[in-house]
Amino acid sequence: MTRRQVFTEIVLIFAVFFVHGAVPAPDVNEPYYLGKAIPCWNPDWAPGDFFLDSADTHSVFYFTFGWLSLLLPPAVLAWTGRLLTWGLLAWAWRRLSAAVVPRPWCSVLTAALMVCLVEQFNMAGEWIVGGVEAKGFSYVLVLLGIEAIVRNRWNHVWLFLGAAAAFHAIVGGWSVVAAAVAWLVLGKDRPALRSMVPALLGGLVLALPGLIPSLLLNSGTDAETIRAANQIYVYERLAHHLSITQIPGRYIFRFVLLLAIWIVLRLQTSEDKTLRRLQAFVTGSLAIMLLGIAITPLASFDSSLCAAMLRFYWFRLSDVAVPLGVAIGAASFISHIAGKRRVFWSAVVIVVASVHVGVHAVERAIPTPPRADRLPNYIAWRQACDWVASSGEIPPGARFITPRMAQTFKWYAGRPEVGNWKEIPQDARTMVQWWRRMCDMHSTDSKVSWRRWRWSLAELGAMRLRQLGTDYDADYVITFARPRLPLEVVYENRTYIIYRLFSEPSGLSRREPSAGTSPAAR
Repeated sequence: MTRRQVFTEIVLIFAVFFVHGAVPAPDVNEPYYLGKAIPCWNPDWAPGDFFLDSADTHSVFYFTFGWLSLLLPPAVLAWTGRLLTWGLLAWAWRRLSAAVVPRPWCSVLTAALMVCLVEQFNMAGEWIVGGVEAKGFSYVLVLLGIEAIVRNRWNHVWLFLGAAAAFHAIVGGWSVVAAAVAWLVLGKDRPALRSMVPALLGGLVLALPGLIPSLLLNSGTDAETIRAANQIYVYERLAHHLSITQIPGRYIFRFVLLLAIWIVLRLQTSEDKTLRRLQAFVTGSLAIMLLGIAITPLASFDSSLCAAMLRFYWFRLSDVAVPLGVAIGAASFISHIAGKRRVFWSAVVIVVASVHVGVHAVERAIPTPPRADRLPNYIAWRQACDWVASSGEIPPGARFITPRMAQTFKWYAGRPEVGNWKEIPQDARTMVQWWRRMCDMHSTDSKVSWRRWRWSLAELGAMRLRQLGTDYDADYVITFARPRLPLEVVYENRTYIIYRLFSEPSGLSRREPSAGTSPAAR
């Protein structure tokens, strides 16, 4: 195949990924990851923010990509990262797909089918093509590692997957486990363990920049705090990703349906040696998933132990690996059959992929609010945040009490906040403090799930908001304009209002990290 053909395929795959992922910035996780990356290079951005001052777990991503924040505003930074990630993913996907099915243009079709299946059939909410964050770069290296498995270059496998773990310890770490399972199940079609020892050690060394921060997260933290944090993380905040009992049944059903298709394809293509190696990696991801399911019943006997184990995202890799195996497996199946059956199944795959890309192309042409903005009236929210950023009346370190779902406040306003629902810290001590903040500001103490959280901070009343301002060293509150409170108004529009809590904002001199400073947090 000519270089021109290869380059054209990569460009077309990039176009597929662009159409699939080109939603307005910021995407759901971009304020979280880029919000952490920016202050690593620019400490004057939202100084004293509770979440930004918490422990870092993706230092390689922050170091290698965050420096661009010195040159680019957040939205441009997000788009730059997306284009870079999608380009690298397109290059890596083309290599992997061509390693199994080396037919012209086939890699473009498998790419479209893969993103379709990941989006429509995931069980625990994982994705591979989307906003910029650490796992996007990690998945580039995972795809290269799977390609190395397919080509039986196992020394390369461990180096690629070790580097993937440096960017994202969970994505890379589980990929190492899945690759180890693949090596075991392949039997004679594998190298000896002794021959891989140098590469295994090299992969471990490459992984250390990602593993060490994760392993040291709770260093010096007492066991009771760690247990409480695990319970919060698994059962209160991220149960829909981590516990099979909390994942909606329709999501489980659709994943099982895709899994059945994968099994059929594997049986139909069992003689394809390169595909068998790829499917061995998928088998490894399924082994991890089944262990996660097996752990879940432990909650009935020891919920603390169960939470400590479930917090490692046992379903993450299978959400991507099974669609990957089906997409490339379908292409391999079609390439090995002839006559009318090939025409029929080719048409089915082309229609599915084309409909997915076509629907997303139409959606991208329709202006919509960013997916990270989950508050009513996006325009009014932007106006309020933009006023904070540009008015000159709000000091850079003035801290805000914000609505629970206001995960884009810092993104637009560049000011610190007491905390929001999305930005859960990763270390146990600060995670427990975060939960207490959420409850102090937003909990109704109701046992009914849909009434658990307040709709508006205004429900607290002026006196309680001032007490929270004292407890958490906050100067302002932004909330819905109705009902109105007897506090000093500094800005309002039809939907949102900003109150000054005290006559003299303390943020003029605040520069120290806020984590742990609150009397309530202590």
